[in-house]
Amino acid sequence: MGVRHAPDPVIDAERLFEGFENLMPFRVQDILLVSSLYDSFILREDGRLNELLIGESLELNLQQIPGITHVSSGAEALALARSQLRFNLIVTNLEVGDMDAAQLAREVKNAGLDVPVVVLAYDYREIKNFVARNPVTDIDRIFLWQGNVRILISIVKYIEDERNVFHDTEAMGVPVVLVVEDNIRYYSSFLPVIYTELITQSRSLISEGINVAHKLVRMRARPKILLCSNYEEAAQQVMKYGEYLLGVVSDVEFPRGGELLPDAGFQLARMVRGMVPDVPIVLQSSRTEFMERAQAGGFSFLRKRSPTLLGDLRQFLMEQFGFGDFVFRLPDHTEVARASDLNALETLLHEVPAESIAYHGQRNHFSHWLMARTEFALAQKLRPRKVSDFATYDDLRRDLIESIAEYRSEQSQVLIGDFSSATFKPAEALFLRIGGGSLGGKARGLAFVRHLLHSHRVARHFAGVQVAVPPTVVLATDAFDQFLRENNLLDFAIHSTDDAEIERRFLAASLPLSPREDLRAFLAEVRYPLAVRSSSLLEDSQYLPFTGVYETFMLANQDPDLDMRLHQLTEASHPWAAVLPGLLWGSAITQFLPRTANELRRRNRSSCSGPGAGGRRWGKVPDVLSAVSSEYRAVLVRGRYLGELSI
Repeated sequence: MGVRHAPDPVIDAERLFEGFENLMPFRVQDILLVSSLYDSFILREDGRLNELLIGESLELNLQQIPGITHVSSGAEALALARSQLRFNLIVTNLEVGDMDAAQLAREVKNAGLDVPVVVLAYDYREIKNFVARNPVTDIDRIFLWQGNVRILISIVKYIEDERNVFHDTEAMGVPVVLVVEDNIRYYSSFLPVIYTELITQSRSLISEGINVAHKLVRMRARPKILLCSNYEEAAQQVMKYGEYLLGVVSDVEFPRGGELLPDAGFQLARMVRGMVPDVPIVLQSSRTEFMERAQAGGFSFLRKRSPTLLGDLRQFLMEQFGFGDFVFRLPDHTEVARASDLNALETLLHEVPAESIAYHGQRNHFSHWLMARTEFALAQKLRPRKVSDFATYDDLRRDLIESIAEYRSEQSQVLIGDFSSATFKPAEALFLRIGGGSLGGKARGLAFVRHLLHSHRVARHFAGVQVAVPPTVVLATDAFDQFLRENNLLDFAIHSTDDAEIERRFLAASLPLSPREDLRAFLAEVRYPLAVRSSSLLEDSQYLPFTGVYETFMLANQDPDLDMRLHQLTEASHPWAAVLPGLLWGSAITQFLPRTANELRRRNRSSCSGPGAGGRRWGKVPDVLSAVSSEYRAVLVRGRYLGELSI
């Protein structure tokens, strides 16, 4: 048996979700570009710069796309920055006609403007001469244009990270990547590569989000990059953010105490390892004699002047920082399997050799990979655990599987997920939506009950009793709108008063392909009986509700033929249809509706289904609950659960 752990604090998925929403409070929304017309043209390349910013912002689902305003003199920039406080980043050349970049930065600070000033220069020798003869303390950072238009995106992300890192680490434990490099040419090359990998990683997480909102807010939690150019800056950041370090990319030679130190990188690497033993560190140098020393110290090494430097760096980020797949390896580094997401990781943990699990566990690879994928709560839970805490490797395996299952269950108990046929797995606490729009009154009520049960921790107050909402899948109102539109039923349904004709037309119409295929994927995984309940947008309207107008249909869901079970389900939920006779658009509705303030066009329909009699966890209830008032419309027969409550 493995060592018993103290109970982990409850992972509050709702609180975590709200925490994600509050990340990245500072965003670069308006850029003031100060340069000559020719330099501006170089950057814009006939509009490609704006297109790139727009494209990257859309890919990342950013709420606002940075705008660019161009001026050709420092005086114009100062006047515009003073009169229009919308600018939150100034990008300038070394010389802008009437003043140089150092003077512009100084004037911005003297004007009391909290706007970072970044220099983007085109010649490295000019940069060195400029730094030698000008104080640059008011300039936030100097970058070198090397033909890669992504440098401006990197500048934007760098400024955002610098402003947000303290807030985001404190709020959610967002990881940090430390880059230490004093050579402007090299860090101007590195940052676009690192940020490109971060953006790619963020995009890959979209498919793993539980719903659209969850996908978008998780992307705000990408690792933050901190760029330092001397030992003192780097050491200060390590002391401040050591517990959040995802990895370190460092030069070997850089200043310490105002002088170039030949092995400053090794000193910093030892300091980091002393605080965070499992953090990956890569040292870079043009001097190949440092390679053996780096490897002896347990550090990776990249040769700066290698023609494959950027490719090697990208590969290191993928393998060591957890930006790509989780690659299961044996102690001799033989690859045995790959997991592209948390679902795949959980599946493979049942299958891969125990020696591989121990190998990764000893190096905290699991928590590291989870941290890079913004699964912070799970990563923080696993990180303190050691392989030596478990009697056998299989005990470690079971603990990992149980921890992931518990984490996924906690999320599914709180958040309403978007159904995905590619990733769907049956779970006892799932609540999923097919299509967009409203959930409808019935499903909305059930979702609210789930929220109350979770927020009040009801299960803790009744030992041995499980109080929960059954697993539920909801066809939302957009699917019903699509059904009406594709079958040309809206005008007919509004004007017809012939219940028999309404029933015939609706039952003869086809369910839209997309929700039909989602239902097929659902049935392929689920074999327990189902209760299909029709709902509507206004069913639980506070003042004039439609509660009690619709019915629940029970499906055995036992036929060995998937197509037959799909046919039965689509008939039962047929928009939502077997409940149609006189109830959807017919006389019962048309006679009742005029008594309300609602419009017939707002009678959008949704449908929800959950396990009926014979469900593994929901098959029996105590006989004392059998005598439930019909007012609640529960279907309970001799202790058997046959439908959900009409909340």
